[in-house]
Amino acid sequence: MKFDKQNLSKSTLLDLYYNMLKPRLIEEKMLILLRQGKISKWFSGIGQEAISVGVTLAMRDEEYILPMHRNLGVFTTRKIPLFRLFCQWQGKASGFTNGRDRSFHFGTQEYNIVGMISHLGPQLGVADGIALANVLQKNKKVTAVFTGEGGTSEGDFHEALNVASVWQLPVLFCIENNGYGLSTPTKEQYNCEHLADRGKGYGMESHIIDGNNILEVYNTLSELAEDIRNNPRPVLIEFKTFRMRGHEEASGTKYVPQDLMDAWAEKDPISNFEEFLKSEGVLTEDIKQKFESEIKTEIDDALDQAYAEENIIPNLTTELNDVYKPYNYQEVSKGFEVEEKRLIDAISDGLKQSMERHDNLVIMGQDIAEYGGVFKITDGFVEQFGKERVRNTPICESSIVEAGMGLSIAGMKAVVEMQFADFVSSGFNPIVNYLAKSHYRWAQHADVVIRMPCGAGVAAGPFHSQTNEAWFTKTPGLKVVYPAFPADAKGLLATAINDPNPVLFFEHKALYRSIREDVPTDYYTLPLGKASLLRTGNDITIITYGAGVHWALETLKNNPEISADLIDLRSLQPLDKDAIIDSVKKTNKAIILQEDSLFGGIASDLSAMLMEACFEYLDAPVKRVASLETPIPFESELEQQYLAKGRFEEALKKLLKY
Repeated sequence: MKFDKQNLSKSTLLDLYYNMLKPRLIEEKMLILLRQGKISKWFSGIGQEAISVGVTLAMRDEEYILPMHRNLGVFTTRKIPLFRLFCQWQGKASGFTNGRDRSFHFGTQEYNIVGMISHLGPQLGVADGIALANVLQKNKKVTAVFTGEGGTSEGDFHEALNVASVWQLPVLFCIENNGYGLSTPTKEQYNCEHLADRGKGYGMESHIIDGNNILEVYNTLSELAEDIRNNPRPVLIEFKTFRMRGHEEASGTKYVPQDLMDAWAEKDPISNFEEFLKSEGVLTEDIKQKFESEIKTEIDDALDQAYAEENIIPNLTTELNDVYKPYNYQEVSKGFEVEEKRLIDAISDGLKQSMERHDNLVIMGQDIAEYGGVFKITDGFVEQFGKERVRNTPICESSIVEAGMGLSIAGMKAVVEMQFADFVSSGFNPIVNYLAKSHYRWAQHADVVIRMPCGAGVAAGPFHSQTNEAWFTKTPGLKVVYPAFPADAKGLLATAINDPNPVLFFEHKALYRSIREDVPTDYYTLPLGKASLLRTGNDITIITYGAGVHWALETLKNNPEISADLIDLRSLQPLDKDAIIDSVKKTNKAIILQEDSLFGGIASDLSAMLMEACFEYLDAPVKRVASLETPIPFESELEQQYLAKGRFEEALKKLLKY
């Protein structure tokens, strides 16, 4: 292995050596503890230390790094106290996740590190979002994100690189090509000679680096990082290296030919650099022994401290309260001036006034800039706010949701428009596994609103007509809002944007231009989790939301003799349980109307809740009315047959007679 120290000082060379030695000695200790049953799992980075350390030292402390589970050197080089790392691995309170996640599945704003999730790919798009924030803030910072060669097969990898290239974001995409994705060799992972060659397809600069040569890593990354700070752009880097242990210790390395293990053992990044430093007169045996003694003492002391900390005592209130970032709702009252507006206009006004109120708010989506979006909600926004804050995106729902998360990590706000709510399935993973879980895992909020044009009744067929709120009401950590009226939509959207938690904001397409009412012209807010009682009566409680509200109103208008409480939920998560229960205790009957198909919809949970909370008050079974258990058909007559609207009146009258 050839080392080129260039003009590096003796202290820098020793610093590089020390920072590689530290994670190696920690890992050797962890492998002993694993065999002793004192830790449950370990993902070894032995043989790859030069990459983590070289990249980290090339970055500034205030720049974000998004590492993987084999990048212990990132955490130690950023000088995270070993006591806290050991507590993290033991599930102690002084770790970073309060025992809620393991190993390297955590982040820390204190050290500008954003940890991975097991799905690997989403962190690449998150890096895009952080880099976008850096560009908008003009702070000349670089973001570095890691993945393995196996992770490059995921769609998130390709989406993130494409977005970074189109937007010219200052991101270092670092691929650690260590030969195997668990046991699958690279020849079965991809069919190109070098992963770095993929950069050409994205119009992106790329480099191949010997990942075991600390000086090549550090010098190249230092030069690239400094250049990118002044000339923002993404760069793809493939580090050629090897994993000397199993994917995790239990998997072993029997699938690796011994001659390959032997060849890479000779390329060990630490022993080779150690010999080079000795030959240069930089490292002596005394210095080496001093470093080892110092690190081992630090390890032992930190382990003793971590072992001495008591195990976490579960606290139900704490667990439930940490799912969401606390948010103190601030009411902004409606002004007296009103103007008749359609639902679509009220949403556009609410979004525009929020953009005016929050200069750190960015909206992203397909065709939302000059074109104004397929529904024209953002028409004219580019002229007022500029293309930096009103951003057309490629067709890549996953990466754009992730970018919204990155903006939030970097202290900004994001509104992401799904062109149709149906398309959110292409971005499902980062919503339910990243945005929803981040605050619970490591106290990082996701200040992201995802706008969801949804619903049937416009003859749009199976891929443009779903109302899929139940996918998200099931997921702790998400908030779900579903207004039925223009004034509600405007005020609730403002609150959703103010709220630092992830919000799915459903907008029914069939109501966009068919429903209108007087809407306050000034900015105002409405609380999430507060239902609206639209009608009062004594015989039955009707519970619904979205288009169902208007179906119920039409039914009551056609049947004035029916005395009913009509509850428009408006917010599905959080849910106004008290309003529902109090009404049913009064009327003694309940019918729940939803546009979604029946099984697994929110009506099922509401029915179960009422059976548990109001059983002794009920004079009849709780009735659910929903659409057919089929995909949504295109043809008008088939669509009308599909929808719950045509069955609601009959079901309501039958329940009243029970």
